Amino acid sequence: MVSLGKLQNGSKRIRTNRRRIRLPLSDNSKRTKKETMKTILRRTALAALACAALPAFSQAAWPSRPIRFIVPFSAGGANDLMARSAAEGASKRLGQPIVIENKPGGSTSLGAAYVAQQKPDGYTFLISAAGVISNSMIRKSLPYKDAELTPVAMVGLAPSVILVSADAPYNNLKEFIAASKQGQGFHWATAGTGSTPHFVSGILETKYGAKLDIVPYKSGSESITAVLGKQVEATSEASIVALPYVKSGKLKALADTWTARISAYPQLSTAVEQGFPDMQIAHWCGVHAPAGTPADILDKMAAAIDAAMKDPATAEHLKGIGIEPIGGTRASFTKFVADERARLGAVVTATGMKDE
Repeated sequence: MVSLGKLQNGSKRIRTNRRRIRLPLSDNSKRTKKETMKTILRRTALAALACAALPAFSQAAWPSRPIRFIVPFSAGGANDLMARSAAEGASKRLGQPIVIENKPGGSTSLGAAYVAQQKPDGYTFLISAAGVISNSMIRKSLPYKDAELTPVAMVGLAPSVILVSADAPYNNLKEFIAASKQGQGFHWATAGTGSTPHFVSGILETKYGAKLDIVPYKSGSESITAVLGKQVEATSEASIVALPYVKSGKLKALADTWTARISAYPQLSTAVEQGFPDMQIAHWCGVHAPAGTPADILDKMAAAIDAAMKDPATAEHLKGIGIEPIGGTRASFTKFVADERARLGAVVTATGMKDE
């Protein structure tokens, strides 16, 4: 509290305690304070409007610089080829270059982990495959979590082809399964635990009673070499890899494991057509992004990839080498991923598939 008193000489004296001193303001001071407050309020409002507008502006401007597609495979494989076709077509529609970076290793987990750790700004995407779904099911630990990646778009797929030596006595899947049940069974080559050939063998065993002994190799090409050399009786591999051996007569194709015949080799019937409805699996290629990437950016990328896959020249080229272009919406790819997770999860549980 403050008290003001007059001294004998007319001057004021001020007695204070611990409270703050408040002296009355003059009219001019009151006016200045009001004007200052108005200025502060006006500037605060303008700043708030500017901040609110920033996200919309930054998203609307996307893309303003080159984009990266991280391919978790070596160059030259099916997914790498699909990634390059998608990048070329989407780049034309987005108006920015899309650069391919190959980061193979860890059954795609190294590339997936790298993308999961990137800023979700729409400038880094993962070229995904079945491993983005199955890795967490069969491996004890991963350098990323499934929730850190979000589906964007399907690119395409290469149906898996079940292959045996050219002089094998069986000519279709039914004969092959029946023959495998005799004696010690057949050796089946895979490209490692959790690879698509591994899942094909798992479905053949758990759904249709085939008797197969799994022999893991480092790659699909090594598996095919093993069949050619008769170290194993059979394997399955992506159509883009398998068809040249089939067309040249070096290997025999028993079935296509997808839901439709391969455009580049329509004379080969599907396993479904042969009476095996649960044999539906392919080497697919999609695009995932770091979780938290703005939805409008994801939609724009999905639309660009869809348009690229529906381009007549691109589609004709891919089909000619054994790849089926797909495209579609972000919603359709999200559903595909969910359905595949359920289907592959059932195979993992039934077979006890684990990578120690």
